[in-house]
Amino acid sequence: MTRRATHQRTIDHWRYLCVVVALGSLPVVALWHTAGLQVFERGDKGVRFLQLQGDARTLRVRPVPAYRGLITDRHGEPLAVSTAVVTLWANPKELLESGKSLEPLARRLGVPLAKLRESLDRNAKREFMFLARRLAPAEANPVLELKLKGVYGRDEFKRYYPAGEVAAQLVGFTDIDDKGQEGLELAYDQWLAGVPGERRVLQDRNTQVIKDLELIRSEKPGNDLALSIDLRLQYLAYRELRAALEEHRAATGSVVMLDARTGEVLAMVSQPSFNPNARGAGEVNAQRNRPITDMIEPGSVMKPFTMVAALESGRFRPDTPVDTAPGYIRFGDKTYKDPHSYGLLDLTGVLAKSSQVGTTKVAMTLDAESIRNVFDRVGFGQSPGTGFPGEGPGNLPSRHRWAPVEHASLAFGYGLTVTPLQLAGAYFVLANGGVRRPVTLLRQEPGTPLPAGKRVIEAKIADEIRIMLKAVVERGTGTHAAIPVYAAAGKTGTTHKVGVGGYQLHHYVSLFAGMAPADNPQLVTVVVVDDPQVGGYFGGVVAAPVFARVTSAALRLLEVQPPLPPGPPPGAVADVTATAARRTGTGAG
Repeated sequence: MTRRATHQRTIDHWRYLCVVVALGSLPVVALWHTAGLQVFERGDKGVRFLQLQGDARTLRVRPVPAYRGLITDRHGEPLAVSTAVVTLWANPKELLESGKSLEPLARRLGVPLAKLRESLDRNAKREFMFLARRLAPAEANPVLELKLKGVYGRDEFKRYYPAGEVAAQLVGFTDIDDKGQEGLELAYDQWLAGVPGERRVLQDRNTQVIKDLELIRSEKPGNDLALSIDLRLQYLAYRELRAALEEHRAATGSVVMLDARTGEVLAMVSQPSFNPNARGAGEVNAQRNRPITDMIEPGSVMKPFTMVAALESGRFRPDTPVDTAPGYIRFGDKTYKDPHSYGLLDLTGVLAKSSQVGTTKVAMTLDAESIRNVFDRVGFGQSPGTGFPGEGPGNLPSRHRWAPVEHASLAFGYGLTVTPLQLAGAYFVLANGGVRRPVTLLRQEPGTPLPAGKRVIEAKIADEIRIMLKAVVERGTGTHAAIPVYAAAGKTGTTHKVGVGGYQLHHYVSLFAGMAPADNPQLVTVVVVDDPQVGGYFGGVVAAPVFARVTSAALRLLEVQPPLPPGPPPGAVADVTATAARRTGTGAG
């Protein structure tokens, strides 16, 4: 063997050893590198850094939507509930880069393909855009089943209103983000709204959830809200008011019904109404809760409170005569007229006939401030305190000196403004024996004491006014408010509408405010019909029949015991028994 061959073999052996060592060290190096990545810290690119980077790409904290509280009537019937829905959204960049056809997506979304593509192109640089908000799961699932990269779903809740337009203005509605926008949904938004929770999830590169890892914070459902409204009475009042507006071709109307013992609002309806489940443009006017927000000049329905001031003065009794001849009275260039001269009327007759002349003559013997004081004590010029958004306090004027025209106008309900709810609250004072309590839209829990009341009218005077109001229905301007079986008491009102340049000649507001049963009031009802065009315009013709139908049916639904018919005197019962005994040949012997 030559020296050259030996040297070549030595070199080959060395190369062999190098290759073996190199190959043998590769697993060790790989293991060491892996350990460096997953076990040991190595500067700013160690295991902690990589774990954070991995978590940032795969771990997400997702909100857990909270259930908004129920709104129910006093018997637990739902007025507002939340239902589970799905909101579809897209990452436009991912969706466009996926290269998938958009036609199936457009078809299942129910939108034109060109419109969908235009929206995606317009938001191509963004990572988020809505495809469809708050769909029912049955509508959203077919879209998600396409499993398109960049299309995702998010669980939410949507508000639904079972009573629809019957209680729309009172209950209100929420916006697309489930925040209260109108009505009690707005007034009690913080009470009803829940607190969302959070959960940590593991997701893949397409942001699809692979696994729920942990619940960070549980969602807290919103609180329920029980209203004082009786949904049966609400439907009843809505139906009758709508029929009256159609019959008289009136512009708007409202009905308020109170429990005459507690001050709870049992029904509150407005016309025209709207469907809160399918709201449309141009419905702002229909969204007003007129019994609480609309101001009206009340007119003759204020006369009972003027009579309260008269009785409190000590100069009048219900049977005190008032001469209304010749049927009109002048103050300068202003003349107040009755339909015709009623001649001599007692105070009850003045109220029953709604005599402007009689009321004015009574009022002018009183100080104007004494009349205003009664109005103030029963709640006019003050917010009812229900907490409803836009609640109106009305306007009760206060003057250092009252001109005779202002004095007289105040006495029969002109020159001031009230809301239908304020009017109902004032008649509640008369029905409640002169005690004023706050009206409320919330149910009073059974067994809890009533809110503290304040006596604002002597019980004797309140009872006398109630008897006088009974005469209005029995033989006065309110005969159309009479209720079968139950006696009613109340007052009609008819006022000119105010427009540009003053009172409008042929536009009126028709009112009736009353209570039933008259001898033991259980309900107070106020009806307002705005601008009736056909079939008359007087309150006794337009509003009083609505009062009669609504209140009569409500008393039956509430199972209020009708008064017992007067029985024969004891002697007559004995005579009848004796006669019957003689006819049958029996009797005590």
